[in-house]
Amino acid sequence: MDFSLNDEQKMMIDTLRRFIAEELHPLEDELEDQGFLAREKAMAVFEKSRELGLYALNMPAELGGGGLSVLDRIICEEQFGHTSDYLIRRAFGNVYEPLLECKGAQVDRWLKPTVAGARTCSIAITESGAGSDAAGIKTNARKTESGWVLNGSKCFISDGEWSDFFLVSAKTGEKEISMFMVDKGLPGFEIGKDQKMMGLRGTPHLELFFDDVVLEDESLLGAQGQGFKLAMGALNVVRLAQVGARAVGKASHVLELMLDYVNERKQFGQKIGDFQMVQQQIADSVIEVNAARWMVYQAAWMLDQGFDAREQIAMVKVLAAETLGKVVDRAVQLFGGMGFCKELPIERYYRDARVYRIFDGTSEIHRTVVARTAMKKGAVLFDVHR
Repeated sequence: MDFSLNDEQKMMIDTLRRFIAEELHPLEDELEDQGFLAREKAMAVFEKSRELGLYALNMPAELGGGGLSVLDRIICEEQFGHTSDYLIRRAFGNVYEPLLECKGAQVDRWLKPTVAGARTCSIAITESGAGSDAAGIKTNARKTESGWVLNGSKCFISDGEWSDFFLVSAKTGEKEISMFMVDKGLPGFEIGKDQKMMGLRGTPHLELFFDDVVLEDESLLGAQGQGFKLAMGALNVVRLAQVGARAVGKASHVLELMLDYVNERKQFGQKIGDFQMVQQQIADSVIEVNAARWMVYQAAWMLDQGFDAREQIAMVKVLAAETLGKVVDRAVQLFGGMGFCKELPIERYYRDARVYRIFDGTSEIHRTVVARTAMKKGAVLFDVHR
């Protein structure tokens, strides 16, 4: 495994950093203050990103996407972590891998328009009684002669306001889950309230209600009964890319701000960076960010090699999310009173970071996965060669 960056990867990072600095960072304060961004500004961001070929980087090139390897995508996702969730979605897209199961007429109706940015989708798995336990859903779809009838509800559906269709997991048998592409506006499909969050300002998190929603046969994504596999596959990618890599990027961004501050701020006649206790917090942050990054890269490399990386991704989810939490907490402490003020972005990063230990499976659930696998498989999970 060689994780040194080649020239193309360095150029990709430079392009993303420049785009984020010039196009996205100037919008962050407005988004944070208002809780939304004017649609024309959001669309302008999307158009500029698409012109540079930065939209849907995770999708195959033959469909109009970036065609990146998993590792290259992860390198990009780390850079995405340097800005706000809402701006990431508008600029770079949120195209979920299960859409690659589209066949026949589904390709032109749902897949290609989404890769092109003409359509936007959200994945709808979470329910009030089924968060980390994705198999515990109650939403169901009943087969009919002409298609399906969908009933149930979903909650905390990110970006639901912008999406015009949803990838909905539903029970199609007692122990069977399938996935459906459900267009917004169908009779019986109602959008509920936007659940306001402590962080992630601007990104809507909606309730969805399905009351005898009639679906065509064509709405079934993949094979009947394949929904849980598709959902878990999507969540694994989300955990590695949108949680693991972005958490590392966000922690890196905050750590750089910390370094600038401790080298400038003076107390008792010297820079606060000269105090040993401050140096310990900086050192711990540098060590933990690097450790999380290499674990993210290893998991991405494993996926590129065709290996099963479920346990590694579970470890990434825990380490990267908790590293971000520790780094931003230290930042608040080192910035002192200013770290608690809205005048600086540190308190925003602190609020945004907290959910990383919750969404897409809590730290506790992923620790359970790792522990059970370790007890079953032994040293293969942590030894370099077994």
